[in-house]
Amino acid sequence: MNSLTSTVAQTKVLILDDEATQCQMLAEALVHEGYAAVALTDPREALERLAHEHFDILISDHRMPDMTGIEFIQAAKAIDPEMSAFIVTAYGTIETAVAAMKLGASDFLTKPIDLDHLFILLAKAEEKRQLISENRLLREQLRERYSIPEIVGQSQAMQEVFSIVHRVAATQATVLVRGESGTGKGLIARLIHDHSSRREKPFIALHCAALPEALLESELFGHEKGAFTGALRTREGKFQAAHGGTLFLDEIGEIAPSTQVKLLRFLQERTFERVGSNFPVRVDVRLIAATNRDLEKAIRDGVFREDLYYRINVVAIQVPPLRERREDLPALIDHFLNKYAQANHRKLDGYSREFYECLVRYSFPGNIRELENIVENAVVLTRGTHLAAADLPRFLSEGSAARSDGLTAEGEDLPAMLARIEREAIIQALEHHDYVQTRAAQALGLHERVLRYKIKKYAIQTPHGANRHGSGG
Repeated sequence: MNSLTSTVAQTKVLILDDEATQCQMLAEALVHEGYAAVALTDPREALERLAHEHFDILISDHRMPDMTGIEFIQAAKAIDPEMSAFIVTAYGTIETAVAAMKLGASDFLTKPIDLDHLFILLAKAEEKRQLISENRLLREQLRERYSIPEIVGQSQAMQEVFSIVHRVAATQATVLVRGESGTGKGLIARLIHDHSSRREKPFIALHCAALPEALLESELFGHEKGAFTGALRTREGKFQAAHGGTLFLDEIGEIAPSTQVKLLRFLQERTFERVGSNFPVRVDVRLIAATNRDLEKAIRDGVFREDLYYRINVVAIQVPPLRERREDLPALIDHFLNKYAQANHRKLDGYSREFYECLVRYSFPGNIRELENIVENAVVLTRGTHLAAADLPRFLSEGSAARSDGLTAEGEDLPAMLARIEREAIIQALEHHDYVQTRAAQALGLHERVLRYKIKKYAIQTPHGANRHGSGG
């Protein structure tokens, strides 16, 4: 057995050939090209080596005394299915090549080996290995990123949100999630918790605007028996319930000044007192807050404490409204359609272009929550198996059609108007040219690559099987 390695090589190659001289010569040639090469003459020893050491590429002779190259490759691929394997034979036949490649060989070579040809094959194997590695990493990232099914977002705006989420999740920093009502601030808070070191501990959420001041204080900090009328027993609050985990305070901008003082004290000292008690309670809780209010204005108006604002605004995450991430609309519609079709035992096969056009022109003041309600309503009430514009609320189907005849929609600013006009022009060009993107781009005076970007940007749906470049006839 001989072994040659290059200290700078990254790709490890195992060479198996019962002819020791040829095996060694091939290993030296590979080392000269920057590979780390190990030369072996015994198949059993080679399998033992593979079981304990990783190799990227395998080159095996076919005719050997104890085991054929095909048998060796089959055994080797059972150990490492992703390893690239090449079989070398002086008796190259089509049958041998087919048998080897059916069992996992990447290609075959004949003796004497053409080194230039071998290096080309090795380079291709390296590209394939890199692609497999990148795809595996991408799958892992996507699995982490979308661990909560309700979070759907591939737009650039949402990618920026996810980037901040994954960076802050590993810390203990207090987070303020900002955004309009219905944008999914609670899901973002849950995503932070689920990717933090606290994920095995409780995630407790409280909607601050849903409770009056006296009850909110008791919900947060708990109360002692007899602290107020109806307090028949001592009760723990949300802070104690979230010990070791995360407390999410939704709509924190709605809490009263007296409760703000107690919350500020907790953030400063990590202790609080139950209602009706003078004894401090210490807990380990990470705080995530959310608001749809302009807290800076609330500070100027004297209804929100500035010192509390700076305590909760350590890391700010701005969740974009749906109108600023319209490229996510198709995926969101699909998600809610499938969710409520399954929940209501409806067999639906999608939605019409008119259904989509009505939604894409709408401004969604209620954001994703409003979209979800609209799609659920359509799924429940439709009489067919395909959602149509008629399944939408009348203000959507009729209002959208009316706006298409005018220039600006109600409340539409100039950038939104120009984007809508551009989008409609692209749709018309695509329809006129049977969705052949090359011809549509020429008609619009755009480079085809720019057209593809705008199709993605505006979430324009094209029919399955549409010919991007045309038939050439």
